[in-house]
Amino acid sequence: MQPFLRNQLERHAQRLAELDFLLSREDIMADMQQYRVLSREHAEVTAVAGRYARWRQREGDLLAARELLADPDMAELAEEEVASAQAELDALEDELQRLLLPRDPDDGRNAFVEIRAGTGGDESALFAGDLARMYTRYAAQAGWRVEIMSAHEAELGGYKEVVLRIEGRAGEGPREMGAYGRLRFESGGHRVQRVPVTETQGRIHTSACTVAVMPEPDASQAITLDPADLRIDTFRASGAGGQHINKTDSAVRVVHLPTGIVAECQDGRSQHANKARALAVLQARLEEKERSERSAREAATRKGLIGSGDRSDRIRTYNFPQGRLTDHRINLTLYKLLAIMEGDLDEVLDALQHAHEAELLAQLQGAA
Repeated sequence: MQPFLRNQLERHAQRLAELDFLLSREDIMADMQQYRVLSREHAEVTAVAGRYARWRQREGDLLAARELLADPDMAELAEEEVASAQAELDALEDELQRLLLPRDPDDGRNAFVEIRAGTGGDESALFAGDLARMYTRYAAQAGWRVEIMSAHEAELGGYKEVVLRIEGRAGEGPREMGAYGRLRFESGGHRVQRVPVTETQGRIHTSACTVAVMPEPDASQAITLDPADLRIDTFRASGAGGQHINKTDSAVRVVHLPTGIVAECQDGRSQHANKARALAVLQARLEEKERSERSAREAATRKGLIGSGDRSDRIRTYNFPQGRLTDHRINLTLYKLLAIMEGDLDEVLDALQHAHEAELLAQLQGAA
């Protein structure tokens, strides 16, 4: 194990003792907010410290087994133990490296997924509908909840723009994440190559959509919106929604005047509920704007492996004639496009997560 990694793990063991002491104090237990924060950290540190304790135990087993190799009567058993201990140590070291990687505090949040048709006219809108269905199917398979916050349907089907709210958890233990953490690398330009339903000559067309995945704002940490900066309009909802929603001006559009950012919601039955939802989407878009500007400043001289998440980035191509999906950021190509469009996204999302972890680990080692 590399020295920098061992040093970090030793600090976790020390921190666990500190947290045990803090959580036993009456003044900490009386402050529920602080108690929850420390309890969450305690769970994460315990997981790391526990795996490190197992690593040290197996390290001792390996050293003892190597000493027995010199004994002819024990050599065969010792060789088996050496192989077993070394394999477990390698697996534990890989696990510990991932557990130590810095975690985005937003990873545990729910997500807003915004899909917009781009170049390609009607075909782009149809592809936006396909992407919305793909994410909805993935969420359903994961047992997550999906709500349509707002939707502008196109004449021939699909969407000019649709915003989904996806609520759910993935993984377990200290690396558990919310829908945002799981889907965050979907942000960017998605390109489709196929024969459109409107094409009479059988020619392949290229169209594009943009996807923006934003964390749902934490109410306690959200940007404070000045009412004077907002223009709130109500209007009659269009499209599907039942008789009630079509008879009243229950849909709400909120405009943030300083930035021109707009959010709307027409899914709920009440104007009050739609206003709350539209404000939540607006908060997410403002936070995303701040995050993007901050990332652009920090990464002015270096582009990350996963990319900036800028909506103009072409991150992925969906080639229907070849049944091929290619993610250009990590040079991943899969010939299972139809399954992916039905929500089978885990292989793609796992590959993106592993690539991101490899980049973080390289940065960690470089800073050591």
